[in-house]
Amino acid sequence: VNTTLFKIIAIVPGIPLLANALLFIVQPSSVVADLGMPLLDGIGRSTQLADLGAFFAFSAVITIYGVIKSKSGLLRLAALLLGMTAVLRVLAWAAHGADLATSLIAAEAVLVVWLVASAAYMDKLALSSHSAEAKR
Repeated sequence: VNTTLFKIIAIVPGIPLLANALLFIVQPSSVVADLGMPLLDGIGRSTQLADLGAFFAFSAVITIYGVIKSKSGLLRLAALLLGMTAVLRVLAWAAHGADLATSLIAAEAVLVVWLVASAAYMDKLALSSHSAEAKR
């Protein structure tokens, strides 16, 4: 796989994350509804939009920047954040009576696998690039 094609594939998880981050700014009622929440009022709305917007923005930025700059550690960091989210969803269900958010957990699991696999392939590309340079 050529590097450009790989980067296009690797950056895909960053796109829905970035879209959600932007929706928290321009269309919050729609994005929170997609996540199964009402749009809160008062300081709760501030917290809801800021915290969740920051979550999605941070995930998107480290994913996209990590791909552009070939920093596999940033992809693993995004995977860790999304994986922790999935685990905490399960804990919310098991310990606190929340509905089991199966579709959200599945989406997070897919993104985690995608990001970890992309990071591993990025490392492999870097190793082969260094090997080729050493042989010259």
